[in-house]
Amino acid sequence: MVLITDKIRQPIVSILGHVDHGKTTLLDYIRGTSVADREAGRITQHIGATEVPLDTIYELCGPLLKGTQFKIPGLLFIDTPGHYAFTALRSRGGTLADLAILIIDFMEGFKPQTQESLEILKRSQTPFMCVLNKIDRINGWEVHPDSTFIESYNAQTTDVQEVLDDGIFKIVGQFFDLEFDANRYDKVKDFSSTVTIVPSSAKTGEGVPEVLMVLIGLAQKFLEEQLHSEEGAGEGTILEVKEEKGLGTTIDTIIYNGTINQGDTIVVGTSKEPLVTKIKALLKPKPLDEIRDPRERFDSVKSVSAAAGVKISAQNLEGVLAGAPVNVCSDATKDGLIESIAAESKCEITACEDGLVLKADAIGSLEALIFELKQKEIPIKKVEVGDISKRDLVDTSCVCDPLRRVLLGFNVKILPEAKEELEKSGEEITIFTDNVIYKLIERYEQWFEKKQIELDKASRGEIVYPGKFKVLPDYIFRVSKPAVVGVRVLAGRLRVGQGILRDDGRVIGKIQSIQQEKKSLKEAKMGDEVAIAISKVTVGRQINGDDILYVDIPEAHVRTLREQKLSFDETEILEKVCEIKRKEKFSWGM
Repeated sequence: MVLITDKIRQPIVSILGHVDHGKTTLLDYIRGTSVADREAGRITQHIGATEVPLDTIYELCGPLLKGTQFKIPGLLFIDTPGHYAFTALRSRGGTLADLAILIIDFMEGFKPQTQESLEILKRSQTPFMCVLNKIDRINGWEVHPDSTFIESYNAQTTDVQEVLDDGIFKIVGQFFDLEFDANRYDKVKDFSSTVTIVPSSAKTGEGVPEVLMVLIGLAQKFLEEQLHSEEGAGEGTILEVKEEKGLGTTIDTIIYNGTINQGDTIVVGTSKEPLVTKIKALLKPKPLDEIRDPRERFDSVKSVSAAAGVKISAQNLEGVLAGAPVNVCSDATKDGLIESIAAESKCEITACEDGLVLKADAIGSLEALIFELKQKEIPIKKVEVGDISKRDLVDTSCVCDPLRRVLLGFNVKILPEAKEELEKSGEEITIFTDNVIYKLIERYEQWFEKKQIELDKASRGEIVYPGKFKVLPDYIFRVSKPAVVGVRVLAGRLRVGQGILRDDGRVIGKIQSIQQEKKSLKEAKMGDEVAIAISKVTVGRQINGDDILYVDIPEAHVRTLREQKLSFDETEILEKVCEIKRKEKFSWGM
């Protein structure tokens, strides 16, 4: 039984927006920190959490909140890499966030991730406000540090005010196009149906008092019922897995429901089966400090209640995944939690045999990559958290399409054994790694366009020559996905990418790769004994040991081949292929 208490927890506020529109900079101003300067490319890649107490909000808002009383103890901000954490960090009831801030750069306006963020907010029905950031960059803007927006606005020239008003009008129109009513905060009559826009500068602090005023007001007016905290077992989501000196592996966690205590047994999501372990210590950052990179030492506490960010020290946390659930359990609830957390800790994809292999450092990062690639209709073969291993190279090498024989790694390393294998094999695998998600995808897309042009040029002049080979029954290395078998080339030649023809006329799969003594080959000739990987076949079904198979020759190539000086064996194979094909089409190859 869950007991609802009179205690009001602090709302969880997620900050969304396009890359580099100022999400972390806004929090830096509120905290008095400089986390943004330490991010890769000054872009947030992981999820941080900061508690801002009510006293700080009163102090920053000044006269705006004079005489106003709030039950809410403060705000818990989650700083996100774009919109990603909003979908990656989820509680069982839906999104982790109670409120959201959508940040838009005044100078740039709506961008792709702005629209994506709005779609997410619409689907999740999360109350949100808009911060129109970087107004200090308006030409002629006179900066008034730490002031309210209205104070600063009234001190500007008429020309500057008109530029700002025109910019806001344009943003309101873009919201309208996406079926949102929006207006400047001081002109909003119904906060439940209108998106509140606060022009501000996270750099100078102008307008930040109104940002906090609107947030705390929205929380107090519309969220009081859902912010009543529950007494019971703590539920949370892991932000990051970290090595801490003297503690070993720890997990930075957002507790969004219930209470978690030192000594509690918890179930945690991992890359394999969920882990059951016991909490050794709970470490809480001080208010206004940042859990990812605190300026001061953590406070060791006995208990933490929702909503809060906390570092958990426990045994055997090495395989735990960022973005996975963490739940306090009892003997009665343990089995059920293990089952549900196992399901929550996996990234669901529709696997495509000819797709990309993805590796990332956290579930949230992986989900971000999957989300972006799905939007672009780029197929995915396999996804996994962790550094790039030798096995990942094998999986990538088995992709038939050379444009998808690619491994994308976000914020991960290439392990030494994988580097050795890559150098030794000479396999035509392309690996892209980066610690900024949009750059990683951008690099792949640029490579894809260039590679496609190269392949198109090469294919125009490439003729498929006859080939005949035998499957060696004692050398079946893998049965399927892809099948890997030893073969002897009886005549002609085999090349990577060629289709395989049975003597009954069926075309089965393609040659994905050719290897001999662990070296990759583009071609195998008569007399060679090699291992080939074949897509879309299963040994024992489409092929068997001792089968005699042929290279599938396109009909358009037959005339060209007949005009060339083929060997006796090649000519014989060509005529055999024509004979097989004519069972279906009488005039084939004539």
